Amino acid sequence: MTGPLHAAWMRRALAIAATRDGERDVPVGAIVVGPDGIELGVGRNERELAGDPTAHAEIVAMRRAAAALGTWRLDGCTLVVTLEPCTMCAGALVLARVSTLVFGAWEPKTGAVGSLWDVVRDRRLTHRPQVYSGVLEAECAALMSGFFGPLRS
Repeated sequence: MTGPLHAAWMRRALAIAATRDGERDVPVGAIVVGPDGIELGVGRNERELAGDPTAHAEIVAMRRAAAALGTWRLDGCTLVVTLEPCTMCAGALVLARVSTLVFGAWEPKTGAVGSLWDVVRDRRLTHRPQVYSGVLEAECAALMSGFFGPLRS
């Protein structure tokens, strides 16, 4: 069950996603919060901006959190992201030992936390984070629709 803290963190991730400055990147925002509730890293999609296929919001946020902590292990940390992670990001958060994943909108085309695959709950892996889905789902989905709507017209 999600609570007010998850919603507050998701509002922060939404604000990060919305700060795009006219870029062509898909508006996805992510934050990593430490066990003490302190924000350790933020990220937004920067694939177009950086010319980097791995610059998804989750990866950017986890890199910054790892730098802040001085270790790649994100034990006890929570990753909050506006869109269901893809296979790359789901795999990365498992390998980084993220303890909790909170996401907003479902991604039926590439989602790997229940939509197409369920990487984070695969019992063959040694680490499985706790997952909270659908947090501020309508707001997160609206951000995506607002981006893709004009492109489809």
